[in-house]
Parts: sequence; C-alpha cells; structure tokens
Amino acid sequence: MSDSQLDSWKITLPCTRAEAEALAEDNLFLASADAVPTIVTREVDSEEPDIWAIDVYCDQEPNRNFLKNISRLAPSTRSKPTVEKLGDQDWVTLSQRDLEPLRAGRFYVHTSHSAPMDRPRIRNICIDASQAFGTGHHETTLGCLQTLDQLKRRGKAFANIIDVGTGTGLLAFAANHLWNHAKIVASDIDPVAVDVTRGNATTNNIPLGNLRGKVQLLVSNGMDHPAIHRHAPYDLIIANILAGPLVMLAPQIAASAHIGTTLILAGLLTEQRSDVVSAYTKAGFRLRSIRLENEWPCLTFVKVRKYGRTPTRRRTKSPLAEDYFGEC
Repeated sequence: MSDSQLDSWKITLPCTRAEAEALAEDNLFLASADAVPTIVTREVDSEEPDIWAIDVYCDQEPNRNFLKNISRLAPSTRSKPTVEKLGDQDWVTLSQRDLEPLRAGRFYVHTSHSAPMDRPRIRNICIDASQAFGTGHHETTLGCLQTLDQLKRRGKAFANIIDVGTGTGLLAFAANHLWNHAKIVASDIDPVAVDVTRGNATTNNIPLGNLRGKVQLLVSNGMDHPAIHRHAPYDLIIANILAGPLVMLAPQIAASAHIGTTLILAGLLTEQRSDVVSAYTKAGFRLRSIRLENEWPCLTFVKVRKYGRTPTRRRTKSPLAEDYFGEC
C-alpha cells in the first residue's frame, strides 16, 4: 500500500444550524466519490447558536468537483471549503471523537471515546461511527428513544416488534432492553447497515436470532422480506428513515399491523409532517402524539381500522427503489 493510500483528509465548511440539520435528508451526491465520506456537523460557538460547521472526512484527496458538491451543503455561506491533510490517521475515529453522548430517558448513547454513565437504571449503548452511518446523535433518534422510554413508563407491553431501516441498530437495541421477551426484527435495505448492526450488537451484548428476547437482522427492501411477512402482524413498528420512503411504505406498514398496533415514525421535518400524517391516516392509523426536537417531529400513531390484508408468506414488491437507503 502506498503512502498516498494511507492519507486521510478533512474538509470544513461554515454553515447555519438549519443547513446542518438538513443534512439528515441524505446528500447522496457525495457518495459519487470512490470512497463514502463521513459527514459530521458541529456547533462552533455556544454563544452564537446559528453558527455551525460541516466537517467531511474521506480517505482520498478531494477533487474540484467533490469540493463543489460540499459547497452545495451550505448555500448560505460565501466561504470556500478548507482542506486539511490528516496523514495516516483513522478519519472515522477522528470524526466521532468530539461527539457528545446523548441522554434520552433511561438511555445513554455514547461512542467508545466516551465513558458510559455509571448510574443506576441507566442503559448505556455504545455506537461508533462508520464510513456509511452515524452514531444516532441526531434529533430524530433522540425523539424515538424518548418515545420508547415513555411507552415503557406508561406500562405498554409489546411482544412482536420491527425496526424498519435500522441503520446502526440503536432503536432495535433500545426496544430489546425495554421489552426483553419480545421478538424483534431489525431490517435495512442496505446490507452494509445490517453488517454494522451485527457488529454493534456484539459490542452491546444484544442477543441475535429469531426467538423471543433476541433481535433478528434482515436485509429487506421496505417490508418485502418473506420473514417479515411471516412474523406479521407487529404490535410495535418503528421507522426512523426519511419522509419520502415513509409515505411510500404506508400501505406495506399498514398491512403489517393489526388494530391497536403502535407506530413510531421519524426522520421527517416539520414541513413534511402533514404529508406523512395524511398517508398514515388514510392507511388506518390515528395520530396520538407528537414529540418535537427542533424541527424534527417524532410521530406516534395507533392503528384504529383495517387497511388491506395482513401479509402472509406471499411476497409483495416494495415501492422503494433498490438503491434508496439512508437512516437519520
């Protein structure tokens, strides 16, 4: 391996807070590079809450077109991206070193660079960044974790759970802790995400398998995997993805639920809420609560009427394109 192959690079661009938060809407054009970059947003000055920065880490020297694409992430700034050569360093590790742990109810999410919280009744979950996925340090994940925690505090019990678009596996792990006798499916359209989740499960001592008390990992385009059909209907469905896929998956998700199923949806912005609510209201769900973290609502629904048929072993085609993936 040559010295150039060992080098890593950091590109920094000033941005506003709104632009930083909008990055969760998937900037797939960056993936046109040979290596997938890691994108981290950070607050520059706590006294200036609207001044943020975007840091992009990659293992190839960025060319002009790549830098142009990065500039598009922050259209408000007139500054050009700055490029720093890091040398032979683990840029994934560098990108997550400054991430603050996240506290959500009884859950404490941290990377391996942060110590777990030594406090009774706190559940520590360690999620390190990878080249394709974040660590769960986002408002959408925070909202889902808090919602799950509140459901448990209110005495809700679930026996059959699915986390659609699991990404790093964080929400499936949280559900396994809260309802440790439940069968849980964690699925993602991207096989790399499933591999990442498998590694994170080992780190966090999460049992894997298709029995009660374990998490079953599946690569699935939406809800179309035969095993997802066999396990349906679910009494708790979690989907923290993006607004577009959420709307398209409404018929499939509705067909995988029974009357009384709880549904948690996140990954959408406030201005996208009405479209998502409309799609699921038509699919037989009723909106019960909204938890808002900045501009990122977490929606909780309950299924109140039938819509379509509960899926059987017959496989149906997902409405999502095969190359459409990306959890917040």
